[in-house]
Amino acid sequence: MPLVSHKIPATRWRAPGPWSVRPIALVPLWGGLAAFGFGEGLLVVAGWGATPWTVFAQGVAIQTGWTVGWTTGFISLAVLLLWWPLRERPGFGTISNVVIIALVLGLTVTIVPQSSVSWVRAIEVAGAIESIGMGSAWYLTTGLGPGPRDGLMTSLHRKFNISVVYVRSVIEGTVLIIGWLLGGTFGVATVLFALTVGVAIGVNLQLVARLSSVLS
Repeated sequence: MPLVSHKIPATRWRAPGPWSVRPIALVPLWGGLAAFGFGEGLLVVAGWGATPWTVFAQGVAIQTGWTVGWTTGFISLAVLLLWWPLRERPGFGTISNVVIIALVLGLTVTIVPQSSVSWVRAIEVAGAIESIGMGSAWYLTTGLGPGPRDGLMTSLHRKFNISVVYVRSVIEGTVLIIGWLLGGTFGVATVLFALTVGVAIGVNLQLVARLSSVLS
């Protein structure tokens, strides 16, 4: 069995539709989103660079004069509009994504102390990437609808039959480069995230697929 899954596997908890919420799907959905938010928070605490999408938002904000917060919101809206021609549809998971990730991210940043020790920061970055990869794998396999950016990944994967690993890596790399050209700043963690998050998602999708087959 390969170590990396290049597609989103069918699982025993996968919902028949994005609004068909079943109790069996709530733990992987909410647990996965919580892990995702925790990873985002760890990346902030590490202080070695934001995610590529945040760099992109910073660049757009510099060019437009908007705040990063408003820019992030408009970017999410624009990405959601891209879903329409790609036939991606929001669901219960999309709403849960917006709420849970923001709450857990904020809680993580508040509770986890910042460290000036390099090896601690390195562990935080590695943990952040794995937590986001694991969280993505769990919540995407519920079939209850992805978040705005993950929806772009899953729709391109489905439409063009391209590996989720490659699609995610290309998306992250592209927005990072555009954000940097627009004036956004990044650090070593940003580059590591862009290069490895696609593989992290693929590895965890494979682990989730194995677990689902064992439970079936």
